[in-house]
Amino acid sequence: VQLQASGGGLVQAGGSLRLSCAASISVFGFRAMNWYRQAPGKQREWVAAMTTRGSTNYADSVKGRFTISRDNAKNTVYLHMNSLSPEDTATYYCHADYNGMNYWGEGTQVTVSS
Repeated sequence: VQLQASGGGLVQAGGSLRLSCAASISVFGFRAMNWYRQAPGKQREWVAAMTTRGSTNYADSVKGRFTISRDNAKNTVYLHMNSLSPEDTATYYCHADYNGMNYWGEGTQVTVSS
């Protein structure tokens, strides 16, 4: 199982970005797919999740601003990020729970300037 994250970049505060996580297998094979982030000097934190059935959940810090979605045909999960603030600056990672094992994609950097 391979995960490839992309879509990061530099954006001004208040702007938007869409991150993508392309999986090497059908996303229906995963019990859940998640987005995490890690800011410099901080621990990695969970951001959002989507289960196989499509249920979603979000960290309080991003609720109402971020949306996780998926495109089954493309085996891709997205993280739509709106109203970005400098506090959202971090490396973002996608994660999948597949058959009880954890898989991580390489991070994609998001930098929000004030």
